Amino acid sequence: MSFSTVLSAAIEGIRAEFVRVEADVSNGLPVFHMVGYLSSEVKEAGERVRTAIKNSGFEYPAKRTVINLSPATLRKRGASFDLPIAVSILASLGQIPAARMEKCLIIGELSLNGQVRKVPGILPVVMEAVEHEVRCCVIPRENAAEGALVKGMKIVGVESLQGAVEYLKNGTQAICSNPERILKEGGIMAETDGNTPDFSDLRGQENVKRAAEIAVSGGHNLLMIGPPGSGKSMCAKCIAGILPPLDMKESIEITKIYSVMGMLKDEAPLIQTRPFREVHHTATRAALIGGGVIPRPGEISLAHKGVLFLDELPEFRKSVLEVLRQPLEERSIHISRTYGNYAFPADFMLVAAMNPCPCGCYPDTAKCTCTPAQIQMYLSRISQPFLDRIDLCVEASRIRYEDLTETGRSERSEEIRKRVCAARNIQKERYKDTDITTNSALGHEEIKRYCRLGEAESRLMKHAFTKMELSVRGYHRIIKTARTIADLDGEEQIKEKHLHEALGYRMIDRKYWRRLG
Repeated sequence: MSFSTVLSAAIEGIRAEFVRVEADVSNGLPVFHMVGYLSSEVKEAGERVRTAIKNSGFEYPAKRTVINLSPATLRKRGASFDLPIAVSILASLGQIPAARMEKCLIIGELSLNGQVRKVPGILPVVMEAVEHEVRCCVIPRENAAEGALVKGMKIVGVESLQGAVEYLKNGTQAICSNPERILKEGGIMAETDGNTPDFSDLRGQENVKRAAEIAVSGGHNLLMIGPPGSGKSMCAKCIAGILPPLDMKESIEITKIYSVMGMLKDEAPLIQTRPFREVHHTATRAALIGGGVIPRPGEISLAHKGVLFLDELPEFRKSVLEVLRQPLEERSIHISRTYGNYAFPADFMLVAAMNPCPCGCYPDTAKCTCTPAQIQMYLSRISQPFLDRIDLCVEASRIRYEDLTETGRSERSEEIRKRVCAARNIQKERYKDTDITTNSALGHEEIKRYCRLGEAESRLMKHAFTKMELSVRGYHRIIKTARTIADLDGEEQIKEKHLHEALGYRMIDRKYWRRLG
């Protein structure tokens, strides 16, 4: 037999596309030719594969070898096709039975000595293989634990080309990872690590702590504004300690993204805690939303189901902040390129911190050294449409000496997290028949259904809408925030006190932006 086909896969965005690796070894001039819309790193596979086959002890006669990676319309990138190319060549030479490769997916990079190295994106590949009734996946041993996260798939982890051939010929298996063992050893309910600061270490700022609790309970966006050293950044980092646990579906969603980026640990591949991503203000738009000739996920997608923290918000370029508007609204990112359209998940909670002016002392005119024009220019970097997408704006005041020297017990993150989890459970039960998970994701129709207001509450919101000159988006975000506050209080009905507190978190822009305007 001079022709053989091996099933493999390529990563497109965060999806896996099947690729057929076809090999034809026939008499003729000893050339090695590869076709199929290949990138430079795939074209280089020829030298790696031939050397790996020779150094693994297999016979490779001087014949004409043609490799085709189908479909030809799909751009192939990376070194993950090395192993399937080598296997297809050996099958064409009759050293591997073709029947053993039916419904078997093979993927991996080869070193020159025939060792199989890990590759990114194994999890989405195995998930796609399960959907198409593939029976087993032959992957690098370093990726075996990651592949075993998918139930219903036989995972064969190999360390070398010899191990892969041995399995395909005789069924001898180097390693078969057990998903039950992995999930048992690394439970999904893992707590946050010990490096996360605790809210009990944050002195004063009770209003900021309350706003953070509400924001996490409903998945709302939060903006903290105050002078330098008031604890804004520390409060944001404390939020990681009160995030609710992940369920298995959410954990797999996050792990899939990190798998594509090659950011998983070999020994513990399952992401068990919600991500907390802190982005420096020098970040570009592509770094934030993803991009490149072949787009890859950015920081927004890496914060999926978790928190994206932007410190020193006005220091970000305005064009960078403006690209956040669409993901904050739609909870996904759509990127169009010549090669195709890509969609990345972006269901994240935005937490931002900023000073009120360049020197940080405004509106204390006795200490502020900035001119009105400087303050106006500084604050104008945050547009009104961007502010409209912030559910809670809270002011962090300067820390008093009495707060620092207070010896009383401050509430720990663990206690706050219990209330957050209770509120999330209420929302989970309320929206169990929908795709909604938190109050922040409510649409217009869902607001009318789940956030009904009484007569007194309607009058209050009518007055606030007119007096505060709210946009429709701002109005809806106040209602959703009030829904979360009511959940924290264990109330089924939104009351005036809940609306009053929610409205209080929308007054900050009147104090800073509109005063200058």
